[in-house]
Amino acid sequence: MNSTFLEQLRGPESGGQLRLDTEQSQLVDESSGDSYPIIEGIPRFVASEHLASFGLQWNKYEVAHDDEDRATFQAKTGMRLEDLSGLRVLDAGCGGGRYSKIVGEAGAKVIGADHSTAVEKAAQLCGHLPDVNFVQADLKKLPLEPASFDFVFSIGVMHHDADTRAVFDSVAKFVKPGGKMAVWLYRRNQWWQEWINDALRRRTTTMPAEKLEPWCRRGAWLGGLPVIGKTLNKIANFSNHPNWENRVCDTFDWYAPQYQYHHTVEELSGWFRDAGFDQLRVLPPEKTGRFYRWTYEQNLLIGSGVNVQATRIS
Repeated sequence: MNSTFLEQLRGPESGGQLRLDTEQSQLVDESSGDSYPIIEGIPRFVASEHLASFGLQWNKYEVAHDDEDRATFQAKTGMRLEDLSGLRVLDAGCGGGRYSKIVGEAGAKVIGADHSTAVEKAAQLCGHLPDVNFVQADLKKLPLEPASFDFVFSIGVMHHDADTRAVFDSVAKFVKPGGKMAVWLYRRNQWWQEWINDALRRRTTTMPAEKLEPWCRRGAWLGGLPVIGKTLNKIANFSNHPNWENRVCDTFDWYAPQYQYHHTVEELSGWFRDAGFDQLRVLPPEKTGRFYRWTYEQNLLIGSGVNVQATRIS
């Protein structure tokens, strides 16, 4: 950790500045008396709790692919990499850090925050980038200064909390006036798809990881089949990513988390407006093709998203 990063941290409850206690390897909030351990160079403000499955999946699987991650980041945030140099950026729900890495390599000063121990994988992945730092923290109580980031993004994270809107409202406060924010959430599908998904997840969310993972590997095998991988997964979700390890990880990501909520473009757009944003851009899906776009617009693609970027005016 560098001194500039430490100066940016705040007590998640008090909002006060923190003092580094090198003897105890912790940060101390002198206004409240609270202390927070620094473990493996990462300040820890929470335990994993209901998001422990994310720590397992991101630390276990190797899913970062630079070219793909660059393309996905630009598609899901509406930001060009060449426009990021020198900006202060918050990766809200950084997981294993693959997008923090892309943004840091583009020249931005990045703080990645995640509720799980995935920050350990993120720190390893970004170890060559001195301006990329991580905290293990609750997105609803981030230990950072409000209205201090030029760009904030959150890809596929907020809907895994008990209250998606509460997470959105909290994270939005960290965008400075004139700054931008981009959010990607799971899209609400047709009623019958939602019913099947809910029924399956009622079972899978009670399974320990060692029992669920073999089922996810079966789903990954199905996702590699030429026809089934693009048809059956519209009924019961499993990944058809070209890479085997990504397919296992993505499928586990769908079935393991305790919470998973699906939203609409209108809903997300309304949240942005209520939080003082304008210049809303509804971002299209990364994939193209007439049939794909039709099924996307009909809300038939399980695991697809609603994706909005906007600018904060107040």
